[in-house]
Amino acid sequence: MENFVILKRLMEKAQENKVSFHIPGHKNGKIYHQYEQLRIHKYFSPDMIALDVTEMPGTDNLHAPNDVIQEAQERAAKCFGADATFFLIDGTSSGNISALMAAANPGEKVVIPRDCHKSLMHGLVLGGLIPVYISPELDRKTNMSMGISPAAVEKVLIENPDVKAVVITYPNYYGIASDIKQIADIVHRYNKILIVDEAHGSHFLLNENLPIPALEAGADIVSQSIHKTLPSFTQSSMLHVKSERIDMERLRLMLMMNQSSSPSYLLMASLDIAREIIEQDGRERMAALLEMLKAFEERISGIEGLKKIGKEVIGQYGVKAVDPTRLVFDMTARGLSGVALDDLLREKYGIQMEMSDTHRVVGVSGIANDAEDFEKLSDALLDIAKGSKPVQREEEAIQFSSSIPEMKLDPRSAVFAPKKMVPFSESIGKISGEYIIPYPPGIALLCPGEEITQEMLSYIHILKEKVVNIIGPKDERLEMISVIA
Repeated sequence: MENFVILKRLMEKAQENKVSFHIPGHKNGKIYHQYEQLRIHKYFSPDMIALDVTEMPGTDNLHAPNDVIQEAQERAAKCFGADATFFLIDGTSSGNISALMAAANPGEKVVIPRDCHKSLMHGLVLGGLIPVYISPELDRKTNMSMGISPAAVEKVLIENPDVKAVVITYPNYYGIASDIKQIADIVHRYNKILIVDEAHGSHFLLNENLPIPALEAGADIVSQSIHKTLPSFTQSSMLHVKSERIDMERLRLMLMMNQSSSPSYLLMASLDIAREIIEQDGRERMAALLEMLKAFEERISGIEGLKKIGKEVIGQYGVKAVDPTRLVFDMTARGLSGVALDDLLREKYGIQMEMSDTHRVVGVSGIANDAEDFEKLSDALLDIAKGSKPVQREEEAIQFSSSIPEMKLDPRSAVFAPKKMVPFSESIGKISGEYIIPYPPGIALLCPGEEITQEMLSYIHILKEKVVNIIGPKDERLEMISVIA
């Protein structure tokens, strides 16, 4: 308990049992006791509710820490190898936005992946930044977004010497990791800041057989969703800095602007607990997980028509490494789309995967999983294989148009500009007021402020015929599109 510094302090405050004329409004959970018929305590124990406090003497302040939060953040920085670590209670999104706004001024350029998380797109709008997009390489056989090559990063820096920072997603949703070390070297050679969205890679520090952590590779600012691959509560993340290139006071200001002024102490305590767990047992747990994964892969290796995406792609498509804890399956050779496989695993076998697309289903394993979990998943896949037959068809992958449209308005101007809906068939030459992102591959085909072309119209018509999921447009049927008025 001594090493859970925030939790320990919260428990001490709860034991004081003070009369509360302070927020939060449930007054240490007192009101919940009056509604026993709602059985609130079955789900939220009185002991836990009592820990839900806010800033008061003895609990410190996230945005100006000098006590337990400061100590917890310093312990996290030491654990992850950072110069400074900031707890995020509004998720990694708030860290991504703050990092962008700390690294560049309104009107300045940043290099950003075309398949980045939407929070980075939001950061462009909020910060008034000008994107210089860089496209990941694409496996055109499967339409799967892969890595970003160091050569592509250097090319864009040569062509745009006035950019302030480069953003890299590492790894992507499929566990694909670019050569972040070489990219960091290139970015710093051109005296730019490297921001890494490592939302899905906070566990990389736990084993040498995992991709190299972005901080270790030389990134300046790294955001991590500790709640995704390590055991903290949903919405709790960390932002790490390891650089003299960052204006720390400006970063603190941006974090204060982009996060709640009433931070959850339960979320902060969970970050501190996760840090202690990985320091105490993380490496041992990860070693055990990798052994379980090895046994799992051996068990499913004989399933005809099941393809697990893994290290066979290393060295191709800008891929330096693949996260072995990410479970990416393709059973289209047995007539099952990714969505169908996802539904089957959930509805028939009680297994919830992370996401699916037209071809693949994706699972996120972690140090909290046990051998029984993998046994159930392998049993389910074996049973599914028994109930299906290999199909003799070679479906042609949709050829993704990777050309980036001309940007007529910067993202901020486009988002705030007046808009109107027009028939999509009549939109050629107009400026888009919304995103169009086919999934897969999850690479934006069109962003607000970009010109709509005939090629794009033809390509989207193909996507609609193939029933590819398209994210972003108000009209999901894409008969109408929002354009700048």
